[in-house]
Amino acid sequence: MSLHEITKMEGGSTSSKAGGSSATDRICSSSEMVQLIQKVIAEAIGTYMLIFAGCGSVVVNKIYGSVTFPGICVVWGLIVMVMIYSLGHISGAHFNPAVTITHSIFRRFPLKQVPLYILAQFLGSILASATLCGIFTVHKEDFFGTVPTGSNLQSLVIEIIISFLLMFVICGVATDNRAIGELAGIAVGMTILLNVLVAGPVSGASMNPARSLGPALIVHVYKGLWVYIIGPPIGTIFGALAYHIIRFTDKPLREITKSSSFLKSMSRE
Repeated sequence: MSLHEITKMEGGSTSSKAGGSSATDRICSSSEMVQLIQKVIAEAIGTYMLIFAGCGSVVVNKIYGSVTFPGICVVWGLIVMVMIYSLGHISGAHFNPAVTITHSIFRRFPLKQVPLYILAQFLGSILASATLCGIFTVHKEDFFGTVPTGSNLQSLVIEIIISFLLMFVICGVATDNRAIGELAGIAVGMTILLNVLVAGPVSGASMNPARSLGPALIVHVYKGLWVYIIGPPIGTIFGALAYHIIRFTDKPLREITKSSSFLKSMSRE
């Protein structure tokens, strides 16, 4: 066998290996893409069901008067709990742009997936709101979105506080390995129920920009909408920060505020 033929064989062998490696990379990349699509679809479905059931209870109560305010609170808590149990293992069961953004800030969620999650959440909310308007005859007085009953500032403060509590609980049961995973759905669902009971009559207890934006776009009621766009993310970010401070350090506040190493250590946990 000539040297030229041996060289050709070696070159062919190398090309084959390179081709095989490329095929493997494509398979891995395809698998990751499929998983991402599954997560995004899960977020869209979960948010759809959340808005359909929660806002649906509001519509039914306003039109027929058969649900009552405590019943609405229970529906919100139950639908959140059910969706966490159903889809939590697939997408993490955010269903809330404020939660997604906060997880990303604290490096609990990939930044590159944030736009897709938020898009899916808003899409789910808009489709659910459109479904409710298609099933029921919804007038402006039957609006199932969130509108401040008092001043915008009052509702903004309340939204920040209840979103703080929501994210604080989520961090405790979902991001801490010591917490019991099976209790996550119950804890978050009960937190939603509690927040709606307390803040529902004042701000509507949104805690979720998607929950407020979907109905507003479909019914065209935009009063105080900015409150529900900026309030929940502020609350969730501070809620996660508070949990991480008490969870990951025993340093005094003076040391924490002087050094950035603490925030770096939190992101590595």
